[in-house]
Amino acid sequence: MSDSVANPLGSFLESSAVRADRAMAELRSGRPVVILGQDRRLAALALDAASEPVFSAFINEAHGNARLYVPSRRATSLGMDAPEGALIDPTGISFDHARRLAFAPKIAPLPLHEAADATARSAGELAKQALLLPTLLVADLPSASAFDACVSVDEEDVARLVASRSQDYSLLTRVVVPLRDIDKAEFLTFRGGPAQRDQVAVIVGEPDLSGTVPVRIHSACLTGDVFGSLKCDCGDQLRIGLKAIQDLGGGILIYLDQEGRGTGITSKMRAYGYQNGGMDTIEADAILGYEADERRYDAAIAILRHLGVGSINLLTNNPSKIAWLERSGITVADRTPVVGASTHQNLRYLETKVRRAGHILDIARLRADLEETD
Repeated sequence: MSDSVANPLGSFLESSAVRADRAMAELRSGRPVVILGQDRRLAALALDAASEPVFSAFINEAHGNARLYVPSRRATSLGMDAPEGALIDPTGISFDHARRLAFAPKIAPLPLHEAADATARSAGELAKQALLLPTLLVADLPSASAFDACVSVDEEDVARLVASRSQDYSLLTRVVVPLRDIDKAEFLTFRGGPAQRDQVAVIVGEPDLSGTVPVRIHSACLTGDVFGSLKCDCGDQLRIGLKAIQDLGGGILIYLDQEGRGTGITSKMRAYGYQNGGMDTIEADAILGYEADERRYDAAIAILRHLGVGSINLLTNNPSKIAWLERSGITVADRTPVVGASTHQNLRYLETKVRRAGHILDIARLRADLEETD
C-alpha cells in the first residue's frame, strides 16, 4: 500500500481530546509526559503517582534543568509569594521531601524559587484533570532527549480540555431499578468526556421533559452516599433529593463521578485528615493546591440536552451550580432547596459552605434543630 494513502483512523487517533486522555493516563501511571508549548518542550512527572526510581531517573536525564512546580494555591499555603506558581530547584531534595511538597501542611524550609510560566501551569492543570495533585517535577528539554519516547500533549490541548470539555456523551443503557420509597426509577448510563468516564441519570416517575423539569445534580460522595458519613450532608441530600423529585411529580437526578468536589477520592481523604486537625474544607483543599470547588457540570448539561430538557427546577443550595447551567443555555426557571440533617460533625462544614462558598442555607435554623435533638 502506498505511504500516501491517508489513514482513515488518523482523525480519531490524533484529536486534541485523545492526546489529553493519553497524557492523563500516563501521569496517573507514574510516567512522564511532554507538554509542547510555543517553541518549548517541558517534561512533567506527577509526584502524586511517581516512584522513587522514576523520580531519580527524571532528574538525571534532565541534566540540571529539573524543577519542582508548585501551583499558586499550594505555594500560598506554604507562605510563598508566588501568584503565578513557583519553580524550585530540586537539588538536595529527596524523593520523600519532594512528595511531601505536594501535600504536607508543613515542610522544611524551601530554597529560593522563580515564577512559573504558562507551560508549567498547563502541566499542573493536566494533573488536576487526571485527579492528581497539581505539584509536579518538570524539566525544560532540548530538541532531542531521553524523554522523546514519552507521550506528548500540546499546551493548547490542555487549555481546550480545561476551558470546554467534550459535550459528546453517548447513552449506553436504560433500565428500571426498584428503589426504596420511590415509585419508579429508571437508570440511564452515559459515557463521554475526559477519560470516557461513565455518568448516571435517574429518571424518577414519568416527567414531562418538554416542560420545566425538577432536576437534582449530585456529585458522588462515597463516604456520605454509601457509608453514611456524619462529616457532610451529601447522603441526606441524595435521598431527600430523590424523594423531593417524586413529590414534585417526577424528574431527573444526575449522579456525577466527581468525588471530593472534583479532586478525587484520594485527595478528599487527605483533606479529611487536615479537617480533623482543625482546617475547614476549603483550607484543606488549598493545602493540596486546589481551588475551593473543582467541579464541572459539562456532563450534566450534555445529559440534559440528550434528554431534550431545556428548562429546569433545580434542587440545590448552590448558586454557582445555577450560574454554570445558565451560562450553558439551560433555563433555571425555579430553585428548590435540599436541606439535610445537621450533626455536630457536619455543622462546621455547612457553615463553611455558607460563609465561603455562598450556599443558601439557614445556619441559625440548622444549629437550633441540632440543639433541640441534644
